Amino acid sequence: MRFDVITLFPDMFSVVRDLGVTGRAHRREQWALQLWNPRDFTQDVHRTVDDRPYGGGPGMVMMAEPLEKAVTAAQSARPDSPEVILLSPAGKPFTQNRAQALAHSQGAILICGRYEGLDQRFINRCVTEEISLGDFVLSGGEIPALAVMDSVIRLLPGVLNDADSARQDSFNEDLTGLLDSPHYTRPEVYESESVPAELLSGHHANIAQWRRRQSLKITAQRRPDLIEAARRNGLLSKVDEAFLKTLLF
Repeated sequence: MRFDVITLFPDMFSVVRDLGVTGRAHRREQWALQLWNPRDFTQDVHRTVDDRPYGGGPGMVMMAEPLEKAVTAAQSARPDSPEVILLSPAGKPFTQNRAQALAHSQGAILICGRYEGLDQRFINRCVTEEISLGDFVLSGGEIPALAVMDSVIRLLPGVLNDADSARQDSFNEDLTGLLDSPHYTRPEVYESESVPAELLSGHHANIAQWRRRQSLKITAQRRPDLIEAARRNGLLSKVDEAFLKTLLF
């Protein structure tokens, strides 16, 4: 697994490279990172990567040539032909399923935009997919790129100490795309609130049932769209549906 990242701020990626489970996985060479700064592919003394937009308007636009040269260099440094993904508010929403698909690939080239946007001709020529983290705008693509990388790397075999951790994540197919249930640890009683009795019972079937019901309840409360999606895909059992009918909000 390898990520090549086109960014004006390569230092930001020390977070995912050096810290936490992704940092540990990088030290174990379970994934690799190469950073490419478009300024290194400019010709003028000022290393210019942006200019005023045609048609007027506020802000500046990233120029096509430095970006395309950076992508070409990244592609030349790899033996495969990875997807070229632009982090953009105009992209398709990033999902757990997309993270799982990327985790089964050899990686990707990620483009981190800045300023008002990127020259559309670069996007037309080089980008194979646009991804969005949601309906909001950030000052650049670096934070979304970090989020995508973290979500993918943690799914690689052996990155998490317990492989079941990823399978119990919210949105995971093992949870039929629903939200995860609540978690508890020691002490058994905290500020007069006790751990639910089902989790203390030692009865695996009861624990599994409690977790499933909590997952259904939380998802129905907070993300009813996920319930509907699971229902459309035939992922809810008759027992699930019977429990959902008992919920009153």
